[in-house]
Amino acid sequence: MAAGEKNTCSAAALSFKMGEFLLRNGAEIFRVQETMERVAHAFGVEEYDVYVLSNAIFANAVENGEHTQTKLKFVPGATPHLGRVDAINQLSREIVAGEYTVEEAYARLEEIKCIPYTKTVSMIISCGIGSACFSYLFGGSVFDALAALLCGFILEIFLRILDKRGASKFISNLSASALVALSAVLLYSLGLGQDLDKIIIGSIIRLVPGIALTTSIRDFLSGDYLSGTIRMIDAFLVGGCIAIGVGVVVMLYVLAGGVMIV
Repeated sequence: MAAGEKNTCSAAALSFKMGEFLLRNGAEIFRVQETMERVAHAFGVEEYDVYVLSNAIFANAVENGEHTQTKLKFVPGATPHLGRVDAINQLSREIVAGEYTVEEAYARLEEIKCIPYTKTVSMIISCGIGSACFSYLFGGSVFDALAALLCGFILEIFLRILDKRGASKFISNLSASALVALSAVLLYSLGLGQDLDKIIIGSIIRLVPGIALTTSIRDFLSGDYLSGTIRMIDAFLVGGCIAIGVGVVVMLYVLAGGVMIV
């Protein structure tokens, strides 16, 4: 039986589902593995061995004297949701403290699964304000921050459209960074903003793969070198896509007679 594929009320299956959900929402490898083991042992699973990669989980368990082999479960990447990760962490602590039965934990996990992402309007506003703040933080003027604010609005709307169409991560970052640079160039050409580089830098912060980079470093520190390497490569590839998207637009702008950015 493949635990996690059937909604059976067993501790091993519950543990597997929690690990899968943590991994899908951006948790570190060591956190996923430790949570799975703690939950399984809290519910009296006799033996539980788990191995977690950045996009897959292996697990074997002996529960109630019966050996259960969990097959390889591929966990595709998705948009991180740290609120869900935090909620599952809290659930695992309460399970260890003996506050839940397996059935109650299953019900709570389903509730956590329904925690929504931030509303689109809030994300657009946050992206714009964040872009403006970073532009000002990196030395831009108030007008540079205003231009970055508009670029941030455009960026988040574009990303939402791409997400609905199921575009790949690399295509999304490449096209989104090019759009941000193009928007910054147009606003700069219209006289809004004094430093093009400050406008672009503030606007592309939304695309920087901060979670992937941070979790890769934490995976390295905890000894998960394979997963750390995979996530580090992913972060570098995303960063490369951003650099290419911005670089092409800026190069075309300079070749077309724009001011050279120093």
